Amino acid sequence: MSKRSSLGFSFIFMVAILVLSFSMIGVQAQDATPAPTETPIVAEIGSGATHISFWNGLTGSDGVTLNEMLSEFAAENPDVSVTVEMIVWNTLYQKLQTAFVAGTQPDVILLHASEVPQFGSFGVLRDLSDQYTSGGGWLPDDDISATTMSGMVWDGSIYGIPLDNHGRGLWINTDMFEAAGLSTDPATAPTTYEGWVDLFQQLTLDANGNNAQSPDFDPENVVQWGFTVGEWPNVNFLGALYQHGGSFLSEDGTTITVNSEAGITALQQLVDLVYTYHVSPPAAGFDTWQGFGAGAVAVLPTGTWYRNQSLLQSDINSTAWPTYQFGENKAAWFGAHTFMIPASTEGENLDAVLRMIQWVSENQVIWASSGQVPARISAQEALDPETYPSNILLGQTFSEYGIQDPQTTVTQELLTLLDVGMQEALNGIKPADQALNDAAVLMQEALDRQ
Repeated sequence: MSKRSSLGFSFIFMVAILVLSFSMIGVQAQDATPAPTETPIVAEIGSGATHISFWNGLTGSDGVTLNEMLSEFAAENPDVSVTVEMIVWNTLYQKLQTAFVAGTQPDVILLHASEVPQFGSFGVLRDLSDQYTSGGGWLPDDDISATTMSGMVWDGSIYGIPLDNHGRGLWINTDMFEAAGLSTDPATAPTTYEGWVDLFQQLTLDANGNNAQSPDFDPENVVQWGFTVGEWPNVNFLGALYQHGGSFLSEDGTTITVNSEAGITALQQLVDLVYTYHVSPPAAGFDTWQGFGAGAVAVLPTGTWYRNQSLLQSDINSTAWPTYQFGENKAAWFGAHTFMIPASTEGENLDAVLRMIQWVSENQVIWASSGQVPARISAQEALDPETYPSNILLGQTFSEYGIQDPQTTVTQELLTLLDVGMQEALNGIKPADQALNDAAVLMQEALDRQ
């Protein structure tokens, strides 16, 4: 049976299962500013006779940037018009699955690379290998890093064209570092867990001005936190997991391995930052971005998308650092917003979609103003270091030692279950090993069902 012909009963059955799991998934943090409603944001761009529909989950400021780019595309391609629907991610997943079953899917979509296996396995996506130079197309294969390219492929076919690399780094309050007598140069960052604990302790202050290394420190009255564990614990954990030599899945992809010794160590270290060293508040009930903007956080683990937010905080002097290194290895989580085309898109609409994707891809330097790192190496190299220091710095870490979400057809369900374990551990509900072991059992059941 061909991939495309598999869109029958098996696809509908999988949709029924996945809709239930997707309904539990929250808005992914990289696009959660401001917090979107579930009502799609619709933009009509251009007035050309060839009309294409485009769905994406960019409900924050990055969606505004992309629409501005599409307006420029439409001006240069007056025969094309685009209806853009920006839909909060968890709703978008459900809506897409329903649309594919009903035959009402859009002409083009922008999802995360981690969704390539799911939709690729349904047989509903167009193979895009002919858009790369290796297949006779316009996009140079060597202009995409190997780590990014790995997320575009499923079952031997290329289903995606990446727009960006978005992933983890740190934003530091430089005034707080200087007040503590610490260097703000990222080259001086610690390379061990113990070194980071020492750094965080020096930056954590109680109401009396004592830092967390002082015998007089009062952990019940902290006014300045050295670190926070609350934003997107999943990806904080994944980075630390790989730093300790662990993995999400076994090499053959059949066994959940997050609860290995490396995984338990990685999670326990994050828990200890809260309950042993008192350098971070618990995950629940603390707004990490607001805390940093209010001058109550010294080191904020967040993503490339924080660039524009940091520019709005004119009273906070800050700069980006690469993500922390708690284990022996370097590892930084990242993902990729990825263009995918339904197999049903054809004729003039397909031509217009391909032109749009190519135009956006060839203008990824503009996309950097969204805060994300352009996926194309040539665009990264063209960035102005004065304007885009965080894009350049963090982008290099993704190319050199970036790790992505696991490639499975149930990735989102696995991450949702893992997040439950993260929350239980980081909020003191369960010990780290129990929380991770319990999550792994449920994750294995989900993996076995795929």
